[in-house]
Amino acid sequence: MTARYRERLFTEAVREAQAALNGRPLGPAPGDGGEGPGPDRLGPDRLGPDRLGPDEAAFIASRESFYMATVSASGWPYVQHRGGPPGFIQALDPGRLAFVDLRGNRQYISLGNLAGETRAALFFMDYARQGRLKALARIEVVALEAEPALVAALAPGPLREKAERLMILHLEAFDWNCSQHITPRYTEAELAPAIGKLHARIRELEARLAALGETP
Repeated sequence: MTARYRERLFTEAVREAQAALNGRPLGPAPGDGGEGPGPDRLGPDRLGPDRLGPDEAAFIASRESFYMATVSASGWPYVQHRGGPPGFIQALDPGRLAFVDLRGNRQYISLGNLAGETRAALFFMDYARQGRLKALARIEVVALEAEPALVAALAPGPLREKAERLMILHLEAFDWNCSQHITPRYTEAELAPAIGKLHARIRELEARLAALGETP
């Protein structure tokens, strides 16, 4: 877990719950970078935003969906699913992600929430491998015509017709979560190689039966 992620989410109330249930809080207290007293003690505003490495960037680019939570003016969180072909969301650089927001049910709840509060939480799931990457980001809403080349790269072909806006996600922090309680699930594409082998074996056996003059 990165120090930035811990600083952003391990509030005093969270640390009290950790102490009560775990016997101690997890990680150093807010304002302590873990390096001891004096000038090495870092508050959350002195910790720079996390930076994605090659593993995180590749994991995100291979996703066909993710979950995005925003907060409304009424204080209620709101979670939406975003999906598309692999590569529909990508890291532009170690500190930014981007995806094209496509036309949906036209409720525009997330868009309205972001007009008042740009902070968002993201979940990237790999159910087949029981992997989970959590991230915090500030989302910038950008007009399609402002970045035509990027829009074309993220929403090629027919997807471009459904594009309504570009979302630039300025990363604050991330954390790789444990695999506990993630039930493995597989997409059609992930199952295709195994199913293909089964079909090939069936054809082989049918051919052998036919050669023997038997009806499969």
